[in-house]
Amino acid sequence: MKKALFIDRDGTLVVEPPVDYQLDSFEKLEFCPKVFRNLSFIRSKLDYEFVMVTNQDGLGTDSFPEDTFWPVHNLVLKTLEGEGITFDDILIDRSFPEDNAPTRKPRTGMMGKYMTGDYDLANSFVIGDRATDVELAKKLGCKAILLQDDKEVLKEKNLEAYCVLATTDWDRIAEFLFAGERIAEVRRTTKETDIFVRLNLDGSGRCDISTGLGFFDHMLEQIGKHGGIDLTVCVKGDLEVDEHHTIEDTAIALGECIYQALGSKRGIERYGYCLPMDDCLCQVALDFGGRAWLVWDAEFHREKIGEMPTEMFLHFFKSLSDAARMNLNIKAEGNNEHHKIEGIFKALARAIKMAVRRDIYHFEVPSSKGCI
Repeated sequence: MKKALFIDRDGTLVVEPPVDYQLDSFEKLEFCPKVFRNLSFIRSKLDYEFVMVTNQDGLGTDSFPEDTFWPVHNLVLKTLEGEGITFDDILIDRSFPEDNAPTRKPRTGMMGKYMTGDYDLANSFVIGDRATDVELAKKLGCKAILLQDDKEVLKEKNLEAYCVLATTDWDRIAEFLFAGERIAEVRRTTKETDIFVRLNLDGSGRCDISTGLGFFDHMLEQIGKHGGIDLTVCVKGDLEVDEHHTIEDTAIALGECIYQALGSKRGIERYGYCLPMDDCLCQVALDFGGRAWLVWDAEFHREKIGEMPTEMFLHFFKSLSDAARMNLNIKAEGNNEHHKIEGIFKALARAIKMAVRRDIYHFEVPSSKGCI
């Protein structure tokens, strides 16, 4: 079945002019950053049809004469075509918002040919900069990519679930469409713990963490926040015994989740960080090379930080490295125990962020062996 990208024009391909929002002169024409390279890459490497879907308020009326629209619009198309970007269909609605026309986004009156069953809409996308673009995706049965930094504008109509990516960066859009999502879930249940972990390596740092250990929650949140990872961790452990099983099994589940989300590891940087935190200097070097190893050079002189035994720090990172099949080399210097371990978790987060970064233009396994 055919797949399509339903692409908005103003605010997505070209910068929407402020004040009047009408692209009616050459002086107003400005293309969105990175759109040429990435749309050209998508067009040449993937099998989506390109469909432009745009509302042009009152086109053909005195408020927006056709002779001010078409010269600029045709230049947009010609310029894109010069970079290998052509459209299989162009759908323009000319109505005003108050007309409530069935053809105006987010209504689907112009989209009939795409709703006959000939298109794989579940694996097609609407790409646009407004909530109405996401609403159109919902009505079509598509997914949406929103050209905004977050999904806040979608809350009013409960559209968050239909938006798989919110970004203003066309590099991110091309990476997402070409290389796919890096999302994984792990449920680990034993007689001692019941653990659920979900993560998105390409998220924005949203965290929902509950382990029953406040300080442990705080440390795991550093991985999400500073690694740009959306992270959910829900743990029910036998804390009436002690903290050991909760911490160890969480590390195992988190490591398995990272390993699954990385998939083939094609295009990743693979290696990755040191950072200061007040009196401390913390270094975490890692390698997602498929072999587990831990070097630990950090001493703690308190029995606990919060409810977390300091003897479990080494155990956590050993279990994490084993489950994620990664090398970890950790070193920390300093006097404040809280700062020292928090610095290690933050450095781990930054190392992960560095190592999982993908380059779709060099989409190869980063190993001379051809596999890791």
